[in-house]
Amino acid sequence: MALKEGDHVPDVRLKSTTGSAWLDDVLGAKTVVLYFYPKDDTPGCTIEACGFRDAYEHFVEAGAVVIGVSQDSDASHSAFREKYKLPFTLLSDPDGRAGEAFGVKRTLGILPGRTTFVIDRQGVVRYRFDSQLRVNDHVKKALEIVRRLEAKPAA
Repeated sequence: MALKEGDHVPDVRLKSTTGSAWLDDVLGAKTVVLYFYPKDDTPGCTIEACGFRDAYEHFVEAGAVVIGVSQDSDASHSAFREKYKLPFTLLSDPDGRAGEAFGVKRTLGILPGRTTFVIDRQGVVRYRFDSQLRVNDHVKKALEIVRRLEAKPAA
């Protein structure tokens, strides 16, 4: 079943290359932009990752953390992060269980999907965007939602 806006995130635990659990240390403190992508160092995934990299400071200023997830290994993630100077965490979902728990749809039934979630501080999905091809839209739309969620009322 696909996770949709208004749903609470499932309790899925993945480890990053630094050893920290994927959401435990940020949920409640920050809005989370969690994006699932098919494969490290492929054309569309590189464009998407570099888009998140280039907008990273805007996400941080808006009060969000960005986390990428694919089925690639930690070693692949480390090389991908280093090659493209990615400032955010990449998590490995080797068996696809996290993607499945979030309802990330596979393309043609075989390729891992590309889905971005914006999760509020209470662990509720506030935005979901699925598109295998519109890689730049994942970044733009997520940033719009984060800014809306984190907008501080004028004093």
